[in-house]
Amino acid sequence: QVQLVESGGGLVQAWGSLRLSCAASGRTFSSFSMGWFRQTPGREREFVALIDLNGGNTRYADSVKGRFTISREKAKDTVYLQMNSLKPEDTLVYYCAASSTSGPEGAADFGSWGQGTQVTVSS
Repeated sequence: QVQLVESGGGLVQAWGSLRLSCAASGRTFSSFSMGWFRQTPGREREFVALIDLNGGNTRYADSVKGRFTISREKAKDTVYLQMNSLKPEDTLVYYCAASSTSGPEGAADFGSWGQGTQVTVSS
């Protein structure tokens, strides 16, 4: 298991930007693919973005493609989600997750989760 702590959420106006951070500890950071998910209470977690073990491959949900960018900084054991052109429908709790699977497909492939950080976009 790896411990994950998100930060960087908050309130922003529509078309603004936020950068979420997720600090990892407990196991070798480079052993995990990292992902971001988001969720409305009472609904399933929605995939947002993922980055592979080496940071060379990324994948995004269609709803955020071109607006969000996932990256990882090995020296700080941290993964980031840069969110630009935010829309009110991006208002959700965002979760960082780690997967020891080489090619994770969905939430079930991620075994470690952070506590979540709220992002609120006002219109």
